[in-house]
Amino acid sequence: MKKLLIIGGVVIVLFALIFVLNNASNKSKLDGNPYGTNDLKQETIDQLDDENYQAIILPDALKEKIESGEPTMAYFFSPICSHCQAFTPKMMPLAEKMNVDINQYNVYEFDQGWTDYSIEATPTLVYFEDGKEVSRLVGNRPNEEVEAFFNETILK
Repeated sequence: MKKLLIIGGVVIVLFALIFVLNNASNKSKLDGNPYGTNDLKQETIDQLDDENYQAIILPDALKEKIESGEPTMAYFFSPICSHCQAFTPKMMPLAEKMNVDINQYNVYEFDQGWTDYSIEATPTLVYFEDGKEVSRLVGNRPNEEVEAFFNETILK
């Protein structure tokens, strides 16, 4: 019986230690995050140090940018979307190589984006010009299609 209590106590201490270490790790990741809040879902926290998710734009900033008439490429993604997880690491280096400025909008954190921009699936790239949507690319597409999309919309 004593051994069982000791083993149970060790297990409880280990779980408590894991909990404390995970919270400390999350807290350090949240310092200076681009979302402007520390109230983020774990999947978003896990992406904070991913080099492919460093162009985050907040809802008000995206709206303001579009309404200004400035040409804007918005990338709507979700950290829990397996298609986004496959597409983003292909698309972001291509955009950088082609000098295309991408504004990444996390619809998992800011779910009003689904309605505001008529997003039906992620990943979705939408190009705005003069305050209006010009073109849209939906889904995990091959690099050739993404490159053609960039060429036809921004680099025309």
